[in-house]
Formats: sequence, C-alpha cells, structure tokens
Amino acid sequence: MKIKYTHQITTMKKLAVLLTIPLLLLSCGNNEEGKSIEELIESENLEEIRAKKTELSKEQSDLTQKLDKLDQAINRLDKTRRLDLVMTQEISDTLFKHYAEVQGDIATDENIVVYAEFSGILQDLRVKEGDQVNKGQLLAKIDDGGLSSELAQLETQATLAKTTFERQKRLWEQNIGSEMQYLEAKTNYEAMQNSVNRLKSQLDKTIIRAPFSGIIDEVLTEEGEVVNPGQSQLFRLVSLKNMYVEADVPEGYLNKISKGTEVLVEISSLDREFEGEVKRVGNTINPNNRSFSIQVAVPNENGMLKPNQIATLKLNDYTAENAVIIPENALLKNAQGESVVFILQEKENGEDNIGIAKRQIVKTGYTYNNKIEITSGLETGKTLIVEGAKNLRDGQEVKIRN
Repeated sequence: MKIKYTHQITTMKKLAVLLTIPLLLLSCGNNEEGKSIEELIESENLEEIRAKKTELSKEQSDLTQKLDKLDQAINRLDKTRRLDLVMTQEISDTLFKHYAEVQGDIATDENIVVYAEFSGILQDLRVKEGDQVNKGQLLAKIDDGGLSSELAQLETQATLAKTTFERQKRLWEQNIGSEMQYLEAKTNYEAMQNSVNRLKSQLDKTIIRAPFSGIIDEVLTEEGEVVNPGQSQLFRLVSLKNMYVEADVPEGYLNKISKGTEVLVEISSLDREFEGEVKRVGNTINPNNRSFSIQVAVPNENGMLKPNQIATLKLNDYTAENAVIIPENALLKNAQGESVVFILQEKENGEDNIGIAKRQIVKTGYTYNNKIEITSGLETGKTLIVEGAKNLRDGQEVKIRN
C-alpha cells in the first residue's frame, strides 16, 4: 500500500509542475513583458513591434514543442491514461446493390363488375358475398319474358323445315321436282335455323355466369329487381391469383429500369417483403408528372394481398461487384467539404488494443440502407474506425473496445 501511495504522489507532482509552467510564464509576461509591450505600442515603432512579436512567437513555438515532448513522455510512462474508445471493422469487398423506392398499388386485371345483358326481373340469385365461384358457374337468372316458349315453337318449326328440306333434296338428287321447290325448302330451313340460333343467343343473356374463377366480393342487386342491359350492376367478381403492383416511376430512371429488373416489394400493412421483377414497362410518359408506369407481379398464395393495397417498390437501379462498403456514420466531412474516414494503424511497440487513428480522404458513390459505397481512397484489408471517429485527430492514439 505504501508503494502505491508514493507512486500517486509522484504522478501528482508531475502534473503540478506541468500546470505551474504556463502560470509562471503568464505571470512573467504580465509583470515584465507587459509594460515593455505597452511602451512599444505607445512608441508606434512598427519594426520594433514586429520584432517583438517574432521573438514571442518563437518562444511560444519552443514552449509548444517542449509541452509536446512532455505529453509524449507522459503517454509513454503513464499506463493509467485515458484514451478515446473506438470500434473498428476490417474492410472487405462485397456485392453492393442500390434501390430506388417508389409507391404503388396492388391490382389485378380480374377485378370486374358484372352487368345485366338482358332486360327483365332478376328472379334467381344463386350466390352471396364471399362465395368462391368457378369459371362458367351459374350466378343468377333473369326472367326471359316468354322467350323460352317462343324458342320451343321455333324449334318445332325448324324441325319441320329441316324435314321438308331433306325430302326436297333427295327428290332433286333423283331429278324429281323443280329446282325452285328445292331452293325454297333450303332457304326456309336456313331462315328457321337462324331464328332459333338468334333466340338462343338472347336466352343465354338471361343466364349470368362467372367469366372467370374468383370470389363474389359484392352483390350489387337483389332478387326481384328489374335490371337493364349495360346499366344494372349485379356482382363484383375478384380473383386474387394474378396480382401485381402498379407504380409510376420518374422519367429519369427510364434508362435504368426495364423488363426483368430486380424488385423488392414491401407491404408494410402485412410486414412482408417479396422478391420480384418488372413484368411490364409503359411505353408513354405521363406529361402531368413526367413518369412512366411499370407492373411487378407478386405472389398471393394465402390470399392476404388485396386490390388497392399500398406497396413500396424497391427498384434495383445500380449494382457493383467487389465494392468497398462502409457504414454511413463512419464517414465525416472536413472544412473543405471532403469526405474523410479514419483507419487504424498498429503501434510499433505492439501495445494491446492501442492504435493510431490516421485520417484518409475518400470519394463516395451510392448510399443505401445506411451503407455507402467508397469508390476510391480506401483499400480492402484496412481496419476502419466505425464508431468514435467524430472527435479524433490525425495521428491520435486510441483504444479499441470491439
């Protein structure tokens, strides 16, 4: 315990001596030099004033050099000194991708409103909201207003016309009867058949079928209502299988985005991210916002994606292989506006966890996700100071706390 106490007293004495030197110099300057300086100023002798300033500057420089030597000695001898703590990482090359972000909406081409194609009373509603239906499935029927009875009569007449035609055809082939009778029978049969087909086509419009497989999202009418073709909305049918994100991209990216460009699709409402690619690029520029449209296909296996849902598209507009990437917060700016980093050099004596911070001017490229590309000034294999570099000086000793 006595040896430790003696060491502390010795260290305190050293500090007291160092603190006393500037005070003595200041005191001397005030008592002796102050008056002569005032006299020099009052004499207004420019040459003597300049000579005195040069003399004092030399004394100041000598004193600074002596203080620096004392600091170096203290740093070498005082094992309890406190150094700035830094964190480091070794620099290696890696694949760097930059993404441009745009907002888009989820959509599907299979999202339609089914309208009535026949005028009449909706008499048979077969589905309700939320029902899963298949392509061609019967959804509803409209009262045909007696068309089915009319069709039955026409079909009977058409059958008779067909029999008459076939009979006249056989006679004509046997050179029996006139050509006129044969042609009249043929014309009558074809006219009756056309009438039957036309009436069947009209009757088909009284039956509403699903144009594709999907979900009945809304039932927009009620059974018993009178509906009119092209005016009355019956159902909203949606398919959630072939989904895509549609977005507008600024015109400046036209030479960077093309069909097949890699895209990350982020759905914040679901906290999910998908990988995809651009499946379509618009061929026109919107004059209102100077943008072009793109579509990106997205999977929807569990049906969680919905039309008009908001999505963020991250478009890969720049890729660099073997790039030098550092954390963005490790980059500093000097007074000249240059980009600066600090690298760590080992001390010659090999002191553990102690190194020297060396300032390095670099040039930068793209920045993404808190990472920045260094295009020149920094080599792989170097040790970069990533935390604690903000207040460092070039050549300063630091302690590593990795």
